[in-house]
Amino acid sequence: MEHQKNSVTGTSSSRQRYTWREIFALALKHKPRLVRANLLAIVATIMSVPVPLLLPVLVDEVLLDEPGPVLPVMNSLLPAGWQMPAVYIGVMVLAALLLRVAALSFNVLQSREFSKVSKDVVFRVRSRLLGRLQRVAMSEYETRGSGAISSHFITDLDTIDQFLGSTISRFLVASLTVFGTAIVLLWVHWQLALLILLFNPLVIFATILIGKRVKELKRRENSAYEEFQGDLTETLDAIHQLRAANREKHYLRQLIDRARNVRDHAIQFEWRSDAASRASFALFQFGVDAFRGAAMITVLFSDLSIGMMFAIFGYLWFMLTPVQEILNMQYAWFAANAALARINRLLELKEEPRYPALENPFRDRHTVGLTLRNIHFSYGDEQVLRGISLDLAPGEKVALVGASGGGKSTLVQIILGMYTPQQGDVLIDGIPVQRIGLPCLREHVATVLQHPALFNDTVRQNLTLGRDKPDVELWEALRIAQLHPTVEAMPDKLDTVIGRQGVRLSGGQRQRLAIARMILSEPSVVILDEATSALDAETEFQLHRDLEAFLKQRTTLIIAHRLSAVKRADRACVFEDGRIIEEGHHDELIALEGLYAQLYGERQL
Repeated sequence: MEHQKNSVTGTSSSRQRYTWREIFALALKHKPRLVRANLLAIVATIMSVPVPLLLPVLVDEVLLDEPGPVLPVMNSLLPAGWQMPAVYIGVMVLAALLLRVAALSFNVLQSREFSKVSKDVVFRVRSRLLGRLQRVAMSEYETRGSGAISSHFITDLDTIDQFLGSTISRFLVASLTVFGTAIVLLWVHWQLALLILLFNPLVIFATILIGKRVKELKRRENSAYEEFQGDLTETLDAIHQLRAANREKHYLRQLIDRARNVRDHAIQFEWRSDAASRASFALFQFGVDAFRGAAMITVLFSDLSIGMMFAIFGYLWFMLTPVQEILNMQYAWFAANAALARINRLLELKEEPRYPALENPFRDRHTVGLTLRNIHFSYGDEQVLRGISLDLAPGEKVALVGASGGGKSTLVQIILGMYTPQQGDVLIDGIPVQRIGLPCLREHVATVLQHPALFNDTVRQNLTLGRDKPDVELWEALRIAQLHPTVEAMPDKLDTVIGRQGVRLSGGQRQRLAIARMILSEPSVVILDEATSALDAETEFQLHRDLEAFLKQRTTLIIAHRLSAVKRADRACVFEDGRIIEEGHHDELIALEGLYAQLYGERQL
């Protein structure tokens, strides 16, 4: 097994974890768009910050009849007949409206730019993770289930998308708004402004302390949701069989328990996070009241005018929204940070070995030999294969027969490299798969399983799996697989959609569709794993008869638990408890049948 260790490559780099620095590095690939978004945010802030000042500056000059800088400018622009208080106020209201509309427009534009960046960043992360899936070991899929893995691609990446696209854009605008407001307040009355600005960090600090207590509740809610999604996916995948067994209610009740768990954790997070948000908001409102009082005192004991006092009141409320947004963003940060940690779990999944393609025994060969040498394999402490050794000469057909659960299907997974044996080797024409590479091996070894995977797509797509094949080859493959009349009778023939997992087909039709798919792949080695178990005797006979020409001169391994499936094998082996206990050539199958019947109580030859 030493050459296995030495030939595995590329596992360390592919396990690199995502960090926020790397996420932002992906965002920086859009520098022109980021620059444009930031410029738009600055312009939006410039448009919005003066709004609270517009009407208060008229208080001193219009209502109190005190001299000021605003009315002289307006009088120089307005006709003499319009120079009256109602017009002055109307002009300021109109100016405020125009500035608000302009600020809104620029905010929408900058949000759109940030959205484009965030969507592309998430797309790049999702693409990398999808590429990673093709290297993940099958044991990880079997352990974690599709629901848990798919939740990372949808829920978690959507959380990061929301954080990058909306939260960061709002953070930029909110920060610029607070900064612009601070400048205006310092201009109006710098002593009072300093008091206001120093209070804001205290509010933020208090809210962060509260938020840390809520963060763990969000983690528990996400964990409960992930468990619920995984169980839901498994239940829905098996809903047909559960309903047929009248166990649907039981499993749906379990889902309700999971959903109740999600509800309980969500309630805890929701009300406590809402309480934290309201507490920080109340703290800020108290500050506003305190600053109002301070402003009134400042009018009494300094040169602060009534109009500027109203301006400060306006800016206190104006600051309320951006400061509150900044405070609430910590929850978005907690959620995004937790989502990133869960996404990194995908990068931590165990990979299947990747071997360099040093030799290609399939090149310019119609078929090849297959050798299994002392294969041992265990699931944890449970030993499944106990020293399997088997030789298939080029073009030979060998059958493995035995009861279900003996390890035959596990052996198929080892031949395909889905599982790595703890001991032993798989060789193609004497060359270990570690020197061939798994992609090359799987390109030339075709497997037909008892329960083939089918997609909610057309017959054509399920046959070709994306390969470019002419219709004449598809129909020929269907003819050999005894499925030609069935597809011919379908409303759209090859373009008929067969439903999820081929639900619109019978079990035997699904198996025959998988056999036609195997024929189209033109393999060098064929593995039939209970491939005809759902067929009646007559259809199975016709299928094997028409398949015989295709399998001629192709190395074929037939896995079956009934002897009727292996009549055309050159020799057969009885598989028992992870071992091959008996072998016989074609002319010895009758004797082998007796042993098989003794072991399993079947006589099917």
